[in-house]
Amino acid sequence: MSILKNHVQLIGNVGQEPTITNLESGKKVARLSLATNEYYKNAKGEKQTETNWHTVVAWGKTAEIIEKYVAKGKEIGISGKLKTRSYETEDGNQRYVTEVVADEILLLGIKGE
Repeated sequence: MSILKNHVQLIGNVGQEPTITNLESGKKVARLSLATNEYYKNAKGEKQTETNWHTVVAWGKTAEIIEKYVAKGKEIGISGKLKTRSYETEDGNQRYVTEVVADEILLLGIKGE
């Protein structure tokens, strides 16, 4: 049951080309933005779309899969957890960022895309 305490599953489209960083330790990290869409009808019965953007971070083998197979516009599914970190800006303000740390990735869409 502990896996359900901080578990995220998202299916969406990659918003920009993933950024891959090779660290000095030899590990890879991938960062990408993922757009998820929610559809609903407004009071007039018109179909509306609400898009949410998520920052996704992946390490190791998952980052290698992203580097090889994921590009802007590609539909993917990810499974992972939320992680919030903080940093201080140059002018001394504290900022917080919440990201999805992906443990698994599912490549969706048409085969051979």
